[in-house]
Amino acid sequence: MTAKAQFLKKLQEQKSSKGASTGSNQADITEFRQRIGELQENMEAWLAGTGIRIESTAVSLIEYLIGGKAFNVPGILLRYENKTAEFTPVFLYGQGVTGCMEVSFGEDGKSTPAYRLYMRSSESSRWTWSPTGPGWPPRCEFNEDVFFDMMNRLLS
Repeated sequence: MTAKAQFLKKLQEQKSSKGASTGSNQADITEFRQRIGELQENMEAWLAGTGIRIESTAVSLIEYLIGGKAFNVPGILLRYENKTAEFTPVFLYGQGVTGCMEVSFGEDGKSTPAYRLYMRSSESSRWTWSPTGPGWPPRCEFNEDVFFDMMNRLLS
């Protein structure tokens, strides 16, 4: 096989593999959007009658692991008096997970990251969480009890 033929064959193989990867990436983006929507629905049910307001936000992510592609995903903002809890998507791929949201708490315009939620990981296909920062225990399942433990910061 000539050098040109080898080059063209390799080029075609790369184009084919990128096409398959793009479909997988799009499926992950779609799943991330859907799972965030479901998470917001759960929060609305959990917080019904509490007076805590829930808003959707728009977040634009640039994912460098898929060629710098930009896409929009929803975020979630909870408001109680002058305090907020923000669930902000921060990346699609990284740290052995697919889909990451940072949970920050704010008051008077200042916000502090406290937790991260992971849509899917090697440990679980369900939402998991961990506190931010180094040296924390492995990710654990995110559920209603964990959510309310987190939300105690809104009342502090």
